[in-house]
Amino acid sequence: MNEAPGRHEIESLRAPSAAIGFSPARVMAMVERHLYLLSSSPVRLIDLAYWPTVQLLTWSFLQLYVGRTSQLPVLAAGTLIGGILLWDVLFRGQLGFSMSFLEEVWSRNLGHLLMSPLRPGEFVLSLMIMSILRLMIGLVPAVLIATTFFGFDIATLSFAIPFLFINLMLTAWSVGLVTSGLILRNGLAAETIAWSAMFAMMPFACISYPVTTLPSLLQPIAWALPPTYVFEAMRAMLIGNTFRLDLLVESLALNLLWIGFGSLAFRALLASARRAGSLLSMGE
Repeated sequence: MNEAPGRHEIESLRAPSAAIGFSPARVMAMVERHLYLLSSSPVRLIDLAYWPTVQLLTWSFLQLYVGRTSQLPVLAAGTLIGGILLWDVLFRGQLGFSMSFLEEVWSRNLGHLLMSPLRPGEFVLSLMIMSILRLMIGLVPAVLIATTFFGFDIATLSFAIPFLFINLMLTAWSVGLVTSGLILRNGLAAETIAWSAMFAMMPFACISYPVTTLPSLLQPIAWALPPTYVFEAMRAMLIGNTFRLDLLVESLALNLLWIGFGSLAFRALLASARRAGSLLSMGE
């Protein structure tokens, strides 16, 4: 009578695939899968571009109105539009990461992926790539509208754009890792965290006003958030034409701590989900 394979036998079957190491092909296969999903669904593509455009139009018209009535130099410099564009990088970067992850949960494919040769690190890297691609689809039309119709001078930020973008994406991925890990461990009951986590940061990140606007008790919270330094650096460039490298370096240092914590949290929550046997039970 044949016995069921034991744990050591199962581990031995998985050993050859584990020995392969990091595989760019597996990462790109996951990216290609999600690109197929986007290209086969015009509704998904429209949704990616719709909200950034609507939000930009709303705040840009507000800036025009307030700027014409009050003539505030801060508004005239375009800091409100710049803040909204950078906020979209932060929010859409995190949402693009989380949405690609949730696509696997909704299709009940997550357990199968994590039992395949695909490694967790490769899976996370594919989510990061997809977050950038999703972000570009939504952000490019918004930037074109801001520069063409509202006179936003993106050239003022041109030298700093890579530094701003990298810092905001690192924060977005850090939050995406934690929220994805919580969904892994708690199931779709934690799905709302993926949509709302970034908004909890919004009042303290000082998107459209300087940190000094906050009460003194809240300012340390603001300075503990990497995006705060990015938005302060943006205002320094748009208002005073000053490149604040010190702020961007401080943001990067904080981001390295955040991405490290996010990675550890994701691994710990994934291990906990595996122990609890919750991976195969997730889905709609």
